[in-house]
Amino acid sequence: MRTSPLFMASLYFIMGLVFTYIAAQSVEDTIWNFITIFLAILATFDFAVSIRLFNLHLRLKKSSDKK
Repeated sequence: MRTSPLFMASLYFIMGLVFTYIAAQSVEDTIWNFITIFLAILATFDFAVSIRLFNLHLRLKKSSDKK
């Protein structure tokens, strides 16, 4: 059974939101600590993968409509 790109995009988007929330909660005196920056980078990668998977879903849908 194959997983839909739209489902995977939504999972990555939710993970990006969770990492962003955790990064915002981990701020102590300043945002320039390792954990905050690391979580923000992880959230950025998750959002980028989510956008790419959503675009893949749109391309697959468009190609299946042409047939």
